[in-house]
This record gives sequence, structure tokens and C-alpha cells, in this order.
Amino acid sequence: MNIAIVGTGYVGLVSGTCFAEMGATVTCVDVDANKINKLKVGEMPIYEPGLEELVKRNVSYGRLNFTTNLTEVLDDVEVVFSAVGTPPDEDGSADLKYVLAVAHQFGQSINKYTILVTKSTVPVGTARKVKAVIQEELDKRGADISFDVASNPEFLKEGAAIEDFMRPDRVVVGVDSDRAKEIMTRLYRPFMLTNDRMIFTDIPSAEMIKYAANSMLATRISFMNDIANLCELVGANVNMVRKGIGSDSRIGAKFLYPGCGYGGSCFPKDVKALIKTAEQNGYEMRVLKSVEEVNEKQKIVLFDKFLKHFNGDVKGKTVAIWGLSFKPETDDMREAPALVLIDLLLNAGVCVKVYDPIAMDECKRRIGDKVIYCKDMYDATVDADTLMLVTEWKEFRMPSWNVLKKAMRGYVVVDGRNIYDGKELKENGFNYYKIG
Repeated sequence: MNIAIVGTGYVGLVSGTCFAEMGATVTCVDVDANKINKLKVGEMPIYEPGLEELVKRNVSYGRLNFTTNLTEVLDDVEVVFSAVGTPPDEDGSADLKYVLAVAHQFGQSINKYTILVTKSTVPVGTARKVKAVIQEELDKRGADISFDVASNPEFLKEGAAIEDFMRPDRVVVGVDSDRAKEIMTRLYRPFMLTNDRMIFTDIPSAEMIKYAANSMLATRISFMNDIANLCELVGANVNMVRKGIGSDSRIGAKFLYPGCGYGGSCFPKDVKALIKTAEQNGYEMRVLKSVEEVNEKQKIVLFDKFLKHFNGDVKGKTVAIWGLSFKPETDDMREAPALVLIDLLLNAGVCVKVYDPIAMDECKRRIGDKVIYCKDMYDATVDADTLMLVTEWKEFRMPSWNVLKKAMRGYVVVDGRNIYDGKELKENGFNYYKIG
């Protein structure tokens, strides 16, 4: 089966590579010629475990190709996926200019029945706009060509995206024709051999499912952070509380870990977009507004604990930060708590030293040389007054406290992910602060 995927960002590149791995012939399209040229020689624009190997293998087999020209491949494909960005506008709504640009080009260039599948996260009603744009372009040409529009939101977790795509919990596809349903079933069949997890819906429902799912997960995180902060005030143990409520089968244990706030490309953007969609339809998402507010406040919790320990006298102190990406196993720093924390520390006159296994270049691209970039986790702690754990990479889980004791000037550890044993740190002479 021949398909094209427009957009070689996170969603597009992972999706295209996984389809190719299952035997489809895939052409990934992007307007960025530099990115396409790099991909052709095996240079990845993103970090995702296992992705580089998979791309190189499928390129060598001839199943994965890269181009800047969608038009030249349209006659050879049955399905075109639109996986372009939908960045938030200033008002929080999703910017659809790239999605609609793909629709314009699709309508200008198709010569036979083809399906345009929106993979990007888009507001409810986007498919209607996409369909109208395509029909408008066909009318301009005087062309009577049938087509379908479908919605196929992705649910990939950065850091585990390939596994998620290859063995999905579910595949949601919104269609409004049996023909489109049959083709999409055939495309996803290799991923469904052991268990049919395809969910077919109408298109608006498919568009809503992605926003609703991410907003629910964001709600659980903010709820648990609120509970953690209250636990701290009343003397309760948040880890015990988490285990207690997580054992309730109606609730479950996932996404109940308190921390220093969520970030990334999905949760912040999708919560904002769903709030905006509601406003545009005369409804206020009061719960989600609170979710957003709690999350923004949570990003400053580590700084507040640091400030409190030193009674506000922090100018000239040195802080080591472990972890810059918004979560482990990715270099993605979009809406990362580390960025908020670094700004607060620098504005307070603190010297900031940072280390992350993967995201150092991305941090430098974003903020330049405002901080000191260190060669490893221990190098970052040399002469530091405080160590702050922001991202729970595996290599940070079992540090040598003896080495840290010798390297650091002060003995303060602020744990933004609650991965350390407070009793152990206190026995080693550290002042330990966690979430909750």
C-alpha cells in the first residue's frame, strides 16, 4: 500500500517509519528542504529511542522515502496523512494554517480518489473546513474527483512512541464513508493481528477524543499536584495517598504521580485549545481552567522551596539542575518546567549549571549561554549549593551521595519528581525537599 505523510516532525516521522516497517511504501513530505536532505542521509530532526535505526533500515529497503513535493507523489498513493503542526495562537486556539495549506495543495493536485487523513491534533469542526477547502480547489479546476476526509488522532508517548505505534492501545479513526473505512482498516490491519483495537467513529467525535483524552490526563496530574501540596500542609504522606487512591479500580494508578508540573507538545496546547473551543461555542470549561492554573503554579514550587530554605537570600548561590526535557527519553523542551525554573533562578541572581542526557543542544538553542552546560551529572554539582531534580532520567535514580557530598558546596536536594528516599538523604547529611 502506498501512502504519503505531510510533516516530518514527531508524529509524521514516527508514523511514516512505523507504517514502512509494516510493509507500506511511505513518502514523507516536508517543505523544509534542509530537514529532508538530512533525513535522506540518516540525520534525525528529533530524538526518539530506536527511531534512527528504524528509519535507516526502511530507507535501505526502499520503503521509506523523503521529498519536498507532495504533488509529485499524489498519483501513486491511496492515503495522504496530514501531520503538520497546529501551534497555539495568542488566544490559545489551534492555528490551522498548515493543516489548511495541505488541504489546498491536495485539492489542487489530486487526479483520482484519495483520502486525506488528519493526524494532527485539531479542534472539532476542522474536517468540515478541510473538506470545504478541497472542494473549493476542485471547483476552481472544474474537476469532478471523489475524495474522502478522515480523522486519525495519534496517542504516542514521547520516549515510547515506536512501541505505542506498533502495539497501540487503540486506533481511533473518524470517517463518513464505507470506502474510507475499508481502506483505513486495510492500512492498519498489520497492527491488529492479535487484537482488533480499531475504533471507528464519526469525524467530529474522533477530533474530540484526542483533546478529551489529553485533558483528562492533564487533569489527573494537576489534581494530584494539588493533593500533594495539601498533604505537605497537613502532614500526610502523598506517596501513601497516591497508593491508596490508585488501588481503587475506578481510579487506577496511572498519572497520579506528583511533580513539578507537566509540559511537552500535547497537554498544555490541547488543554488551551479545548478551553478555547468551548468559549467559541458559548461554554466555559471551568475544571480545565483550574487544571491549567494549578500546573502553572506547580512549575514554581521547586524555586519556592529553594527560596524558603535560604530565607530568600539566594543571590550568588549556585544551583545544579538535573534534567531539562519535559519528560525522560526525549529532547522535547516545549513548555518544560525546567525553562520556568531557570528563568526564576537567573532573575534571582543565581548561577545555574545544567545537565541532561539528551536535551542539552535543545536547551542551548532555546536560551543560549545563560546557563553553564556540564559534561555529566556530577560535573553539574561541583560547588553547587543546591541540586534540583527536574526530569527523572534513569541515570539520576541512584546517584552516589558520597560523591555529591564531596562535590557540592551546600547540601540541599530539591526533588521535583519524588524519586529519592528522604530518610537516606538525611542520613547522608542532606537537606531534602520533595513535592508534598
